[in-house]
Formats: sequence, C-alpha cells, structure tokens
Amino acid sequence: MPKISFSSLPVSGLFGLAKPSGPTSMSVINDVKILISQSRLFVEASKLEKSKGQKPTRKHIRGGVKIGQGGTLDPLAEGVLVVGVGKGTKKLSEFLDCTKEYRTTCLLGCETDTYDSEGARVRTAPWQHVTREKVESALAQFSGEIQQTPPIFSALKMDGRPLYEYARKGIPLPRPIESRKVTVHSLELVEWLGTDHLYRWPEKVFSEEEKKAMETALKGAESDVSVRDDLDPAVVADIPTAFVLKMRVSGGTYVRSIVHDLAHSLGSAGHVVTLTRSRQGRFALEPTGEGELGCVPWDIFQRASAEPGDIDEEGWTEWEREVIKRLDIVDT
Repeated sequence: MPKISFSSLPVSGLFGLAKPSGPTSMSVINDVKILISQSRLFVEASKLEKSKGQKPTRKHIRGGVKIGQGGTLDPLAEGVLVVGVGKGTKKLSEFLDCTKEYRTTCLLGCETDTYDSEGARVRTAPWQHVTREKVESALAQFSGEIQQTPPIFSALKMDGRPLYEYARKGIPLPRPIESRKVTVHSLELVEWLGTDHLYRWPEKVFSEEEKKAMETALKGAESDVSVRDDLDPAVVADIPTAFVLKMRVSGGTYVRSIVHDLAHSLGSAGHVVTLTRSRQGRFALEPTGEGELGCVPWDIFQRASAEPGDIDEEGWTEWEREVIKRLDIVDT
C-alpha cells in the first residue's frame, strides 16, 4: 500500500471503482461521495472537525470536496468506473477519449428500443440460421475505423431536441442521424453460448402505436423504413442464440450499436444482455501490465456505508485502505 504521510493530507487523485449492474453511475458516485466527505484522506481536518457529529446525506454533504466520474456506465453495465476526487476531477476528461475494453453478451432474434435488455421489444427476426462461423466472418466489417450511427433512442440532440423525443412522439427527423468515426482496435467472439443460457427477450413489447411513431420519425430522414416483426409467431417461445464478444475500442464507441448492427448484418436482430467495461485507460478489473491499477470492489463501499468497521494502526478504515492501494495521486 502506498505510504501517505499525515503532512501530505488531504490528497487529490483518481481511482477505479468496480460498478455493479443495476444502479446508475450517478447513484454510485453519490454514495461514494458521502464516505469521501467524511475521510481525512480527501478532506481537511479542520473541515471534518466542523462537521463532526453531523451525518452527511446525499442532499447535504459537508467538506466541499469535488468528485466526478470519467465516463458514465448505463445501469445495465458493470465494470470500471473511474472516480476523480479534488484536483483529480480535472483529469477525468482524459478518460472520455481513451481506449476502453468491453465484454458483452448478444442475444439474437430481438431488437429493442435501447439496443439492450432494459428496453422494450421493437422487432423480432429469425436467428436459427446464424452460426458461430457466420458471426466470426462478419466481425471484420466492424473492425478498424468505422462509421457508427447512434441509436435513435438516445439523449443526443438534433436541433435542440433529444433523439428519443422524435421517436416517442412520432416527429419526423429533420435529417439523418449523423454518423461518427470510431475505432474498433480489436473485436473477437470469445464464447458461443448457443441456446445453453438463461437469457430471454424483454417482456415489454412496443405497441403498434409506438412502432408507427418510430417509423414516422425515421422516415423524416430515410424513405425506406419499416418496423415490423419478421418472425413466425410459432417460434417466439424458442430459446434464442446468444454469444459473447470482447472488444477494445476508442472513446465514443457505442457497444450496443456494434451488437445491433452486427445482428442486422447477419440477417437477424439482436440486443445486449450483459455489458462489462473491463478496462478504461490505466484502470482495469484485472490489471496485468506495469502502471495499471485495479478497481475497488463495490461491496467494500457498501459495507462502509452500513458500518465504518475497524480502524488500523494508521487510522484507516477498510474502504480507505482499499482506495489507497489503487490511488493515482494528482498533485496539480
């Protein structure tokens, strides 16, 4: 554990947190901020003294320490969430554009509005013809520098209005959604699950009215658009094929879009059912190289939120010790 002297306290820095699937990134950061606001590792002793005896809450946190994150993960996603504290928040922009690694599971036969299992079924399509060999052959067209179009159900704005608003209200897009250049450094199929899994399509299904609104929005920019099921109702109850991809991509890459577009290229439909960010810049779930830093498990923070726990001979609690082990101190 790096030695931090009392004379150098408080410190600013960056550390990785292993976000679980479920909560939002903002919710995770807010919970961590409560702990940080009470720690001499990050807050001046005089400020801690003033707030002594007052339990901080999300709405009112004493100490004034800044905290932020270097790239949001969707609620479904888990993995590396880079946290900046104090002057470390000024370094967070570096992690928006850095190279990231992901592992994701694609479930075929169903497209959703969000491109993942958190959304509603928009369209179903055949999947039985898709083999491991066909998937591996199709990966090449999604590697290297590619143009990627963000999903219409996203918060990106067009003429001041979020794209999802056009889709939900049936407002024609004034022009096509602008594609962006991203780099997929590596993309490989690492596990073929076939039908040996417990993943299923979302129960929530787009109504005909919602499908029509989405079609209307897209037709504002594309003439040939149809949102309809291409699947025989008799096979809807069958277990669809799933497989796992591993990729290393540039900042700004939509992993969900890669899965969505790949499924389309295979003559099917697909969406993300698991998503793990395994590496972001120098932070990784399983660090292997020199200079790489691991991530603090989320349960460490959960235990600390419920009960501070024992303090060691240097005065640190468990969560503080775990952060110090993985802390990248920022001086300027």
